Amino acid sequence: MMTWRILFFLFCLCVGGLSGWLLLERWNFGYGDRVGLVVAALFWLALDASGAGRLLGYLRASGTAEPARLWGIWGEVAMRVRRLVRDRDRQLTESHRRLQDFLAAFQSSPNGVVLLDRDACIEWCNQTATQHFGILAQRDLAQAIANLVRDPAFVAYLASRDYQRSITMPGRQHSAARPVLLSVQLHPYGEGRTLLLSRDITALEQAEAMRRDFVANVSHEIRTPLTVLAGFVETLQTLQLDESERQHYLALMTQQSSRMQTLVSDLLTLSRLEGSPAPDLSRLTPFPQLIEQLRQDAAALSQTRTLELERPHLLVFENNFEGQIAGNVSELLSAMGNLVSNAIRYTPAGARITVQSELLLDGSLVFSVQDTGPGIAPEHLGRLTERFYRVDRSRSRETGGTGLGLAIVKHVAQRHGATLSIESSLGKGSTFRIMFPSDRIKP
Repeated sequence: MMTWRILFFLFCLCVGGLSGWLLLERWNFGYGDRVGLVVAALFWLALDASGAGRLLGYLRASGTAEPARLWGIWGEVAMRVRRLVRDRDRQLTESHRRLQDFLAAFQSSPNGVVLLDRDACIEWCNQTATQHFGILAQRDLAQAIANLVRDPAFVAYLASRDYQRSITMPGRQHSAARPVLLSVQLHPYGEGRTLLLSRDITALEQAEAMRRDFVANVSHEIRTPLTVLAGFVETLQTLQLDESERQHYLALMTQQSSRMQTLVSDLLTLSRLEGSPAPDLSRLTPFPQLIEQLRQDAAALSQTRTLELERPHLLVFENNFEGQIAGNVSELLSAMGNLVSNAIRYTPAGARITVQSELLLDGSLVFSVQDTGPGIAPEHLGRLTERFYRVDRSRSRETGGTGLGLAIVKHVAQRHGATLSIESSLGKGSTFRIMFPSDRIKP
């Protein structure tokens, strides 16, 4: 392009010089060729300046308008500038699209994301962060994060500049009745900017607390009978006992070992319930068969208790459903049997225990166990299905309870789509009901 520019300039000089010589020499005007050369050079400069001026106007317009049609080197420059502008616009569009994709990914993240500038002021935040900290993107942009999140632990963490670890702090909706805990960590990036990530760890903390409580409760429940057994074994090894005393200690050891065996069995049952799939609807069992098995088991347990209490319970079974129920037979017997055995354990001697099964008009089935025992205070009703929760620990140990029976009942009911409800009044007894849905009942 530069070669053609030089050739065109030389061409203009040649034409100008020749024209000046032919025109001016005719009138005997000296230096005509030189005048023609100057005029040609000025003409070329005017054309070149015109092209440069139009190109400069295009550049001053920031490339928003199409440049006028140019020739020569300025046309080449304009074409290349226009190509660069188009490439820049395309790159800007692509960068903007990628930025929006990143922000959309941050927006859909289950974790809170806040972008902070070098002064710890908010540049952007996602919806999860607004829930965690109570900040709003439209309202709180350019606000210092320390002015909005005033938790002392967070303020100290932000000021320390040591972001190698995370901290735990209460969330915006934290309360004593409904705790909300957040794990928060800052990550430096860019030129002094900081990325704040928050994660709701309430469920993890509750699960960890439940695990600690579970291990502590199991350890306590097993340690007590083990301590008793160890004491009896030491007694038998060190003391000279007659036969009656020896049989007494052996009976007590058998009782404690049976207690541990029952506890381990209940723990294995809970583990199996939590780790196996829910029973399907194709396994049908005649419901009267379950009631008859419950009747036999209740009679045997009541007879055992009668030897201790000297007066039998009055067991009443009322069943008006002769159809079938869908579910796991052993789980159903375990759940309903737990309710019956609890009633026998906690009901005084000679009192009435009523076991009812009733088919409702909507096709659902209600299985209930009503006793006339001491009853349960209202503040305990909501926690009865927690593992190892007992209203009266000493009484539970006397009756042989493990504190897992109602937890098993709740799990079995949930696996069969049923609901467990408890009604009780102090001094008037308790009623436990399992309501099975109509899709598991076949009349």
